[in-house]
Amino acid sequence: MDVITMLLSYFAAINLIGFALMGIDKYKAKKRAFRIPEATLFIVAIIGGSIGSIIGMYTFRHKTRHRAFVYGMPFILIVQIALLIALFNAPFEISII
Repeated sequence: MDVITMLLSYFAAINLIGFALMGIDKYKAKKRAFRIPEATLFIVAIIGGSIGSIIGMYTFRHKTRHRAFVYGMPFILIVQIALLIALFNAPFEISII
């Protein structure tokens, strides 16, 4: 398995997890059960699941009244996109000494 396939698999999985966590937490909120900590939801977004978390937020209408989520999740996504652009535009040289 090459690196690109592994990275795409990772990002697909972590975004599915982010989406699912939003749905699970919404379900638990309705049932007044033990909830998923907000820090966990943000950590999943930071490690690559921001798109899935944002889609889950609006699909399940969960955390859409919390400013930290409404502005924080898109901010995380913007930072991740900026980092990817910087990474792909970085000069890459191989030097053999």
